[in-house]
Amino acid sequence: MEDSWRGLLAVLGILAGLTAFGSSYQIIEGPKNATVLVGSEARFNCTVSQGWKLIMWALNGTVVVSITPNGPIITNDHFTSESYEEGGNFISEMIIHDVQFNDSGQIKCSLQNSDQGGFAFLSVQVMGALRIPNDSLIVIEDEPCNVSCRALGWTPLPDMSWEISIPARHWSYFSIPEPGDLHSAVSILSITPQGNGTLTCVANMKSLDAHRSITVNLTVVQPPLESSYQSEIRKSANMKTNKDTSEAKLKNGNENYGYSADEPKTKQVASSPPTSSEFRVPEQRSNSRPYQESAQQRQGPAKQPRVSFPMASPMKIRNVTLV
Repeated sequence: MEDSWRGLLAVLGILAGLTAFGSSYQIIEGPKNATVLVGSEARFNCTVSQGWKLIMWALNGTVVVSITPNGPIITNDHFTSESYEEGGNFISEMIIHDVQFNDSGQIKCSLQNSDQGGFAFLSVQVMGALRIPNDSLIVIEDEPCNVSCRALGWTPLPDMSWEISIPARHWSYFSIPEPGDLHSAVSILSITPQGNGTLTCVANMKSLDAHRSITVNLTVVQPPLESSYQSEIRKSANMKTNKDTSEAKLKNGNENYGYSADEPKTKQVASSPPTSSEFRVPEQRSNSRPYQESAQQRQGPAKQPRVSFPMASPMKIRNVTLV
């Protein structure tokens, strides 16, 4: 049993020696991620141990620079290489000049006849332009106004802010992406100015110590004086508005739609029987009055006079008939 363990340990020792011999050169430290602006340089380092034969740099799977012990093999001036010695190790540096947005992607450092590799990622950002509609603005004192600033062609979108160099009663701002444009944004400043000065729109790049700004001059003027004609027009409009408001309140609060001033009077006259003071039957002063009276006595009880008059005008007698 003890002999079996000794044999196993011997085999493991031989394997460890072969592994060490086969890995006499290796990548000690690979490249690191980088974020750069369009038009600048990007640099990546790869540290390998002594004994290497070939170092290859690739961008998104395509070899762009090869390094041999005799020097680099350059096929495109967009990519170059430098080398250093440090602590007995070899450092290969790959440089991308005038970085473009399509250079974004994976960077790989690898050795010939080795499965090892160092990986990093290149992120390219684009600093676009800033626009304010006018270089100089004229506004009214103590009147709220808005100032807009647009960031055009940025990748990614920047953080936007304002620097206020004027006396102001109140100011605030907000920033939003431009609809339908992934590379543009707008920041709107709302301010109530009280004096002259400058406003500065600032756009800061994310993950980079880089920014861009634009400044606009703000001139504050007094409100325009109102002419006598405008004053009279405004007063007339206010008076009419007040009158309409009063009438609307009176109509809504005091009017009784179930009452009419003429209706009760008409009903009262039509329903009440006529009195002696309202009309009088003319007297017959003929000499035949005794004969008429005796005739009425012989015929029976006397009939009441029949009177007709219009309802619409009860005070006038249109027709009187005596039988």
